[in-house]
Amino acid sequence: MMDLARRLALTLALACLSIAPATAAGAATAAAETDAGSDSRAVSAAAATGTAGTASAEDITSVRVALELRGRGVLHVKEEIEFSGKPPVRTLLTRVRHDDTHDRLYRITGLKGDGRLTGDTITLTGSGKATVEYDVTGAFTPMSGVEELRWYAVSGWSVPVRQAVVTVSGDAQIQNLSCFAGDLTSAVGCTVAEMDHTGTTATFEQQNLRPGQALTVVLGYPAGASGGGKPILERRFDLATAFTLNVVTGSALAGLLVLLLGGVGLLYWTRGRDARVIGHEAKEISGLQNGTFSPPDGVRPGQIGTLIDEQADVVDVTATIVDLAVRGYLLIEEQPRQAYDAPDWVLVKRPNAPLSALLPYERALYDAIFDGRDSVPLSQLRGTFAEKLDTVRDELYKDVVRQGWFSHRPDTVRSRWTVVGLILAVLGVIATVLLAWFTTYGLLGLAVIIGGAALAWGGQYMPAKTAKGSAALAHTLGFRRYLLSGKVDTNVPAAQRVELFSRYLPYAIIFDSVEPWARLVADVSGNGRQADNLYWYHGPAEWDLSRFADSMRVFTTTTSGAISAARRLRSL
Repeated sequence: MMDLARRLALTLALACLSIAPATAAGAATAAAETDAGSDSRAVSAAAATGTAGTASAEDITSVRVALELRGRGVLHVKEEIEFSGKPPVRTLLTRVRHDDTHDRLYRITGLKGDGRLTGDTITLTGSGKATVEYDVTGAFTPMSGVEELRWYAVSGWSVPVRQAVVTVSGDAQIQNLSCFAGDLTSAVGCTVAEMDHTGTTATFEQQNLRPGQALTVVLGYPAGASGGGKPILERRFDLATAFTLNVVTGSALAGLLVLLLGGVGLLYWTRGRDARVIGHEAKEISGLQNGTFSPPDGVRPGQIGTLIDEQADVVDVTATIVDLAVRGYLLIEEQPRQAYDAPDWVLVKRPNAPLSALLPYERALYDAIFDGRDSVPLSQLRGTFAEKLDTVRDELYKDVVRQGWFSHRPDTVRSRWTVVGLILAVLGVIATVLLAWFTTYGLLGLAVIIGGAALAWGGQYMPAKTAKGSAALAHTLGFRRYLLSGKVDTNVPAAQRVELFSRYLPYAIIFDSVEPWARLVADVSGNGRQADNLYWYHGPAEWDLSRFADSMRVFTTTTSGAISAARRLRSL
């Protein structure tokens, strides 16, 4: 009986299982009514919750990719994607390393279908299914007698890919094939790689690719199968290779430097060199004729400074102020001071001075000093005086042109060539950046920069004197040799020595020989004896000419400082 009961129970159980698929709902209801109804309802709710969770997960359940050789190196791609959740995003692999100096590019064009392309990113649209098509160029590589097709058919997806199938078709016979799955550098083969009986179609399969992983297909074709396909290479910027020094770049650099620097030298030789004057060597010239002071070529102190160094400097203005005092246009009065007081002087306007005899730059300086006043302390020249020095500078440059010493203003010539040199240097910087970025000839751009810098620096020497200017310079240099020698003409009458030696003093300022000539002036007075003052320089009480050399040295330094207060530095 027991055996029979077991058999009946087993038969009933099998019967129930056989009818379960057709009557699952009824069986569940009957079981609920017959057994514990509350427990069954709890299980049903849990199952419903699990089903809903699975449906909302984001992944690609299936992607089918059809690759077709279209000729002219074009690979046509059609992708059919089935996904759950929100539309996934694919980042196409459009750049890979080719070699040490180049990257390989894959160009994507003509995207259409259920997606949009932004840069190298495809964003799908729609819900559940999407189809996109596009063309790829740069996927073929010609080799010796064969062509290789390599494409990352499934790659860069933002969600997992459960099933991927890739088919490749074309007119040419496939000679070999392989595939790789996983990370981009993976050497693991894919699940399936096969071709059909015609030898023109290949199929590849792979399951369970994680986000970002790829299924890469590689096929070999006979030469010419792609219709002219070849890699698209782009040079990768590398500072080491951008400035490669080899026989080619070294020779080109040397040749360009010779050309540019030689051009700058030739430019100076033809345009910037002073006119040569025969017979005007720098022999000593005393500046004394028939007992009267007569500087060579009538050159005045301010003119000499501009003639020698071709710049209107603060020392030229300082020497001109002393020269105006010596010639009777103003009086210099040193002010008394305590031990720790700053030295100061008052410039006093001389009445009835023949202002019409002044040169334009001298009159501009005279007006800048007094500016409607009869006297002015040197310490108060730092304001309005400095603002008017531009006029003095302009007049000095105009004067050397009027004298016929230069054919063009020296400052204009310097500025012109300096600007040209700076422009050339800037162009060299641009050329260097472009050459370094796109080629390995960045050194050639450096040569242009060097040439531009040489021209900008050489522009300071481009002002050229005329024949008359060269002769005046030769005479001036001879005059300087005399002043620096410290020789004194003993035949000068005692009554004329103070005035004569005072006339030398402004020129000594230009030639940086103030103290020797100041002491020489201090040694004599109008009658050959020492005096307390000069006709153009007065000291404070208890001051005598024995202190004149020191006072003159401090005066020239202080005056130059007052002139430079407008931040014009060395050059006005």
